[in-house]
Amino acid sequence: MGAPMGVPPELLRRVPLLAGLEEDELTALAGRFTERVYDQGAPVVSRGSSGSGFFILAEGEAVVRKGGRAVGRLRKHDFFGEVALIDGGRRTADITAETNMRCWGISQREFRAFVKRHPEVAWSLLEVLAARLRAAEAPDSGRAPAAGRRPWRRG
Repeated sequence: MGAPMGVPPELLRRVPLLAGLEEDELTALAGRFTERVYDQGAPVVSRGSSGSGFFILAEGEAVVRKGGRAVGRLRKHDFFGEVALIDGGRRTADITAETNMRCWGISQREFRAFVKRHPEVAWSLLEVLAARLRAAEAPDSGRAPAAGRRPWRRG
């Protein structure tokens, strides 16, 4: 699948689901990512497949398709699969490497092991998911609010 790479923690900070984590938590999580390389035209994930993990693009581009129709593009620093880290649900779209592509990925199993060793991370994730749910249910919802710092301190 790839060698341990250690994604730069500042890239993880761009992910709303992880933005509220402390620096030491991000650094510990970053070391669990592996580098993955896809050739142009290669499938990255397929609709209906199990949520195999979370990815951040380092180089290249990918196209997102639903029902065979292009619905989006992913570029450097874009990410996908963050909800699959939590529920391992099935993929809702096909993602194909549009160019040669390099990304960092983490499996749900690896992420779960991290959260078990850092249980305080779970609370931050719950806050972000709750904010997304509220935003999705709001009448004029456009986007979920960005995750901020934790409103509480560890003792």
